[in-house]
Amino acid sequence: MNAWRTVAMSEEFHAPGPGDFDYPPLFGWFTKPMLIVVLGTLVVGAFFYFASRRASIVPGKLQFAAEGFYGFVRNQIAADAIGREGIKYVPYLATLLAFLVALNISGIIPPLQFPATSKIAIPLFLAVISWVIYNYVGIRRQGFGGYFTNMMFPSGVPPLIYPLLAPIEFLSTVVFRPVTLTLRLTFNMFAGHLVLLLCILGGEFLLLHVRGLVGFSAGAVAILFGIVMTFFEGFIQLLQAYVFVLLSAIYIGGALTHDH
Repeated sequence: MNAWRTVAMSEEFHAPGPGDFDYPPLFGWFTKPMLIVVLGTLVVGAFFYFASRRASIVPGKLQFAAEGFYGFVRNQIAADAIGREGIKYVPYLATLLAFLVALNISGIIPPLQFPATSKIAIPLFLAVISWVIYNYVGIRRQGFGGYFTNMMFPSGVPPLIYPLLAPIEFLSTVVFRPVTLTLRLTFNMFAGHLVLLLCILGGEFLLLHVRGLVGFSAGAVAILFGIVMTFFEGFIQLLQAYVFVLLSAIYIGGALTHDH
């Protein structure tokens, strides 16, 4: 008999789905994603606090790590995307990157093993903060009318194109940017976590409930693939945090210039 048909009739594999992202309250209204947000906030705050509490000319390991992280955001994100004025926004961008790394990487850290940013409300809230900042600095720099005029009617474009270009530019800047920031991060974290669940749970099911060499081999391969995917997902989590912050910096830099 085919080994795939020897699964115990009382056992059935339930593939992971969106329901696996809904956690019952730990107590009252406090859920696991909320716990991860609180822990991430505390970890980021503690990291920068203890790194800078006794700063010295010759840095210790923690100070060196914090300075390296801050320098990376300043030189590789703020300076490249915003320019000379980018130094003013480094504290926000560095905090945002550290916070996103903490929330994303929680998806592969036992016993948390859940990326809080797979819940759409969290990336949306962070995207709205970036949205407020880049629109505010743009209006402050160019004036309310000047900001939207330069946005919708960029120089060098034939006036005949304005009826088509103006609404596209307005929707892109005011509506689509925070939406794409939110969805890009949310869907990447959602899909990655779902793949890990499928590999680990599917592999466990094959090992425990499918008899024979086929079940053992397929289960072992699935578990091994899940381990490999865990490292790959960690890379994706770091990359998506970087992309979110880089795009936020690009939007700020664009708002500070007259030509978008």
